[in-house]
Amino acid sequence: MSFNLLVASCLAYVIFLFVVAFLVERRAWIGAASWLRSPLVYTLALSIYCTAWTFYGAVGYAARSGLEFMTIYLGPTLVFIGWWWILRKLVYIGRQQRVTSIADLISSRYGKSNSLGVIVTLVAIVVVTPYIALQLQSVVLAFDVFASAASETGIRPGGGQIAIWVAAGLALFTILFGTRNLDAKEQHTGIVAAIAVEAVVKLLALIAVGVFVVWGLSGGISGVMTKIDASLLHDWQLQPGRWTALIFLSGVAVICLPRMFHVLVVENNDEAQLARASWAFPAYMLAMSLFIVPIAVLGLERVPEGANPDMFVLTLPLAEGQGGLAMLAFLGGFSSATSMVIVEAIALATMVSNHIVIPTWLRLRRSGAISEDVRSLVLHARRLSIGLVLALGYGYYRISGGSGALAEIGLISFVGVAQFLPAMMGGIFWRGATRTGALLGLLTGFTLWAYCLFLPSFGDALLPAAVLEQGLWGLSWLRPRALFGTELMDPLVHALFWSLLLNSTIYCLASMLSFPGAVERLQSAAFVNVFEGQVGPERWTRAAAEPEALLEMSQRIMGEEEAQSLFERAARAQGKSESLLPDPTPAFLAALEQSLAGLIGAATAHAVISKLVGLETVTVEDLMVVARESAQLMEHSAQLEEQRGELSRTATALREANEKLTALSVQKDAFLTQISHELRTPMTSIRAFSEILAEGDLPPGIVARQGGIIRDEAVRLTRLLDDLLDLSVLESGRVQLSLSLASLEEMFNRAILATGNIRPGHEIEFIRDPLSEMVWLQTDADRLTQVLINLISNARKYCDAGLPRIRIAVRIRAGRVRIDIADNGKGIPKAARAVMFEKFWRLPGETRASGAGLGLAICREIITNLHGTIAYLPGQGGAAFRIILPLRISPASES
Repeated sequence: MSFNLLVASCLAYVIFLFVVAFLVERRAWIGAASWLRSPLVYTLALSIYCTAWTFYGAVGYAARSGLEFMTIYLGPTLVFIGWWWILRKLVYIGRQQRVTSIADLISSRYGKSNSLGVIVTLVAIVVVTPYIALQLQSVVLAFDVFASAASETGIRPGGGQIAIWVAAGLALFTILFGTRNLDAKEQHTGIVAAIAVEAVVKLLALIAVGVFVVWGLSGGISGVMTKIDASLLHDWQLQPGRWTALIFLSGVAVICLPRMFHVLVVENNDEAQLARASWAFPAYMLAMSLFIVPIAVLGLERVPEGANPDMFVLTLPLAEGQGGLAMLAFLGGFSSATSMVIVEAIALATMVSNHIVIPTWLRLRRSGAISEDVRSLVLHARRLSIGLVLALGYGYYRISGGSGALAEIGLISFVGVAQFLPAMMGGIFWRGATRTGALLGLLTGFTLWAYCLFLPSFGDALLPAAVLEQGLWGLSWLRPRALFGTELMDPLVHALFWSLLLNSTIYCLASMLSFPGAVERLQSAAFVNVFEGQVGPERWTRAAAEPEALLEMSQRIMGEEEAQSLFERAARAQGKSESLLPDPTPAFLAALEQSLAGLIGAATAHAVISKLVGLETVTVEDLMVVARESAQLMEHSAQLEEQRGELSRTATALREANEKLTALSVQKDAFLTQISHELRTPMTSIRAFSEILAEGDLPPGIVARQGGIIRDEAVRLTRLLDDLLDLSVLESGRVQLSLSLASLEEMFNRAILATGNIRPGHEIEFIRDPLSEMVWLQTDADRLTQVLINLISNARKYCDAGLPRIRIAVRIRAGRVRIDIADNGKGIPKAARAVMFEKFWRLPGETRASGAGLGLAICREIITNLHGTIAYLPGQGGAAFRIILPLRISPASES
């Protein structure tokens, strides 16, 4: 098989994965891919544990070390069989706290400490980058095997060129489908679907090679057993210490590896997925390991001496002339490598953006307001982070040159990520654990891992030979491979033992000697007692919070649709049916923080709200909730909280009603003054000019001019009386609607045309989406057009921006149409919004104001009679109104 054909097959496979990811994302977007939440897809996604190191390296591992390769499967099997104790709790915590990564979990548990999140992120990058390089190395080795078998004499790219093209392709794929948009759950449907497909491919490939080896080369199971008995693997001796350590290490890795945590916790939708995976995933790994020993034994027998045992999966079929089977095996190894790199890059990029980029950006800002589009910043940060992660993996591959260090880097990385274990397990089971303990323990464990295992794996390239042989500063008990005189321990077991021992010891001691902060105490209760439900919302100060600033910030992170829906639901829950802005109560701020945490991480969400609200405080009541010791106290606290919330909502409603009554009282006086003025002014003009005309003997020009004034004033008076009569009819509910099927787009066109003579010399831009306006309503078209004319004319009249714009947005949802009309002016003052829909209300001090101020009052009554709602929409940068109407008004509902 030629090298060019191999490259073409590889490209065709990648294009196939692109198509799968694209189609699945498209189906998921319209809500037609519920099968993605099935336990089967979840289990297949977990197969990213089986990387190229597992696919290729397990055979080489068996050829070198006998049955020791089984430990990399036994550890995860034990963890998943016992899923009820650890995995279930992690999934519950992840769902309740909106956890987005392992760094987010640890930082959230310890008081939402972003500094701890930064440390976890940096450690993860250092530990995992060599593992990514290993995947690139495996692909390069596979290309080399095919190229050597083809005996090509033409020019073909070297390993470095292949690696950089593979890294670039993976970066592009990950960016396209891992950072298309922000999801509150950080779930990537297209990526998960592609990984599930790759899981099937690599499993079928390994089984196909195994079937060929057993029945095609060995004559069946009995023949294979005979060959195994005669091989060197038969003489393998079990080393209990190393065997136990490797089982423990692989079990830890399935929890602590960033990619595994992402799929296991972040991509999980319900407990049923985990329950199925508790036996399905071990079954998958059993199938992956079933033919490892036969392939290793036949490889040692048939492949020329000196060949790389890691590549027996490829070299055996090629040596036997099975090019098609070798191609399938190549695609299986390619799937193993690419799926790992893709998910690992997404997980690390999420950690970098949430714990390094966004917090740094927030600290550099002088003001608390967030005016930029944070969603765009997060997405760009993640795209750059993905490129950086792949670049680091390629750089490590180039520096190491595919040396012997890569052969053991899988287990070396496992020991590195195991340093997260004390902080993670202590955080979910021990309420006394503190941020100080987690930070000091993690730094200690990471330092020992680097000194005892990672740096020595390069020989004397990074550590001087004197340090390796004599120890640091010439102290023999500080030798990297023989700390404190433990010379007989296996190097891997030695590094695992000392790093985790000192990590855990310092973690426990520092936690016992330090005192957690208030937020940390709340989080510890929430994590440890996760199955008891929400412990209680975090308390924030209310006074400094501006609801509109919170909405603007939320829209820039969550998007307008999601943010407005969240605020509207909260306002309704507080009994504020006529407002889209809820009071910034502690409970609402806690709910908002949790929603933001799903997008930018718990620590960053906490920092964002803190910047707008000010320093958070925890009340004595909260500490009582955290410190509750009995079921009686828990029930009593819940009752008090419910009563307090009810009283708070009632007080809020009474306060708002009192404020509105006060404003209406003022408005009533203004109404009487205004109506007398609006009636007296035209009547005075009509009377005065009529008396002048009655005197006679006036020139024709004066008669015509004064007659015109009388006519204009009469028209003005008639219009005012018509508006008053119209409003009276609407308020009484006696209006007769003329229902018909009407085009919303046509109504907008009529309204814009009818308001064209308002400030004719003032250019204004309309931002519209014609496709979204292609809506047909069963409604009173004339009445609805009257409302649109009024809102657009007001926007034309009062928008004072240098480049005025009017944005019209239409959205259909659940049988109702939502219409937003917003300008980019200074908006309506907050103090006036409570009475803006009352009769004779006009903008205070507005020189351009004309008319009697009945427009918005009439609009409200028309929309109410059309069975809809109209409200002022805050947080849009100008005056904005939202109309919600049913798509169809039945005659029965009209009557």
